[in-house]
Amino acid sequence: MAILRRVAISRSRLKWKENIMSNVPHELAEEFPEHVAKMSELKQSDAHFAKLFDAYHEVNRHVHRIETRVEPASDTVETELRKKRMILKDEISAMLSA
Repeated sequence: MAILRRVAISRSRLKWKENIMSNVPHELAEEFPEHVAKMSELKQSDAHFAKLFDAYHEVNRHVHRIETRVEPASDTVETELRKKRMILKDEISAMLSA
């Protein structure tokens, strides 16, 4: 019985740690610290980049609210938002690397 309780507690702690790790917001300045100045410049000079930047932050905030259980959402909605965030991040990354 004690062993089963320890296993349950260990699994519970692992799940808690996974939740804490997934609740970290993915801010672009943290994702691309070497491009902070370029992002600032592109936001001012490139309307398409500014639109991608704003869209990324909107989706990122939405995902973060779901992850922290501030806003309820189905797993499907959360997965779709994470995919959208990844697509936006890839587009932003490509523009920063150009």
